[in-house]
Amino acid sequence: MANEKQPYILIGIYLSIYKEKYKKTLTINKFREKWAMQDVIDSVGYDRAVELIKYYFDTNKSGHPLNFFYNNFDRIDKLQKEIEKDKANRSVLLIETKKMVESE
Repeated sequence: MANEKQPYILIGIYLSIYKEKYKKTLTINKFREKWAMQDVIDSVGYDRAVELIKYYFDTNKSGHPLNFFYNNFDRIDKLQKEIEKDKANRSVLLIETKKMVESE
């Protein structure tokens, strides 16, 4: 269970990244959004939720709406883990291929 301040901190992170990306301030009801953000924290943990919010803004989603994040954070989490795993596999394959080519 997250402490009371963590959902507000995550909302603040979301708002600051939003402002940086879109150059405008977003007005939201923080008390209402707190409960949805609490569910995100309870599901993936606070540190992972911070990573997911930052990663969410790296995606091509237009406008990066907060409700989309709430409804799809589990898919975003799975996708990011798969991408990281794929990068690791590709780097191993690259090294193995390089060794094979050099040994010939």
